[in-house]
Amino acid sequence: MHPLVDLKVPEGFMAVHWFEQSSFALKDSAGTIVQIDPYFPRERPADRFIHTEPPLDESALPTDFVLLTHAHGDHTCPESIRRIWETSSATQFIGPIESTRQILTETEVTADRVSEIRAGESTTLNGLTVHAVYAKPPEGDASADIAPPDVTHLGYVVASDTATLYFSGDPINNFAEHDELISAVAAYEPDIGFLTNHPTEGEFPFYDGCVKMATRIGLKHAVPAHRACFVTRDYDPNEWAAKFPPGGPKPLIIERNSLMIYSLSVR
Repeated sequence: MHPLVDLKVPEGFMAVHWFEQSSFALKDSAGTIVQIDPYFPRERPADRFIHTEPPLDESALPTDFVLLTHAHGDHTCPESIRRIWETSSATQFIGPIESTRQILTETEVTADRVSEIRAGESTTLNGLTVHAVYAKPPEGDASADIAPPDVTHLGYVVASDTATLYFSGDPINNFAEHDELISAVAAYEPDIGFLTNHPTEGEFPFYDGCVKMATRIGLKHAVPAHRACFVTRDYDPNEWAAKFPPGGPKPLIIERNSLMIYSLSVR
């Protein structure tokens, strides 16, 4: 079994396991396990994947809830969803409409276990409260030099009585310039953010844009995500961390396929 299964999370703490890319698992002190964007394909050619072995065998981590941010293959992965479902048919899958449709058409997950969520809506996962926010404007962004989103892109703010965590999904490159996107996240006062970024790829915030995004949201800590998976989309997290000036959000780096315990005391 995965170490998270037997881990006893003390009250006042939240366990966060980062696998790679934007795949996370959370466990609170009540024992609820939530996966976010599980992506663990078994076929991993060396010319595409940095690591030829997946960071998780899905059968080793029975999961209560799965949150999906959008319907791109590395965020909504039918292969992994199918194996999670085979491990525990009680798992509830939650995501935007494109993700839920894909689950219902490409896997055996039953409709009563699939729930659509929209930006601005909230749901409870046992003792956790999840708020859905936009990662990219729903109508695209005429001011950005990229095409409008091809699917609904969400992020999630996950709140417990101990800490509030923000998972960005794949944010638009100039997220920090969108007051409506910033304010929607900042309203929940997240303590820590797990942020997709890249130094050169224009789809996501560059390093400086990621720092501005974290600062405007009011994060206390920021963690780099969307890395350590694909050969062509990796980046150096230390270069990212060096962009954060003193006095603002504190950068934290989690190593691939490892666990951190977060609490209000980390503040």
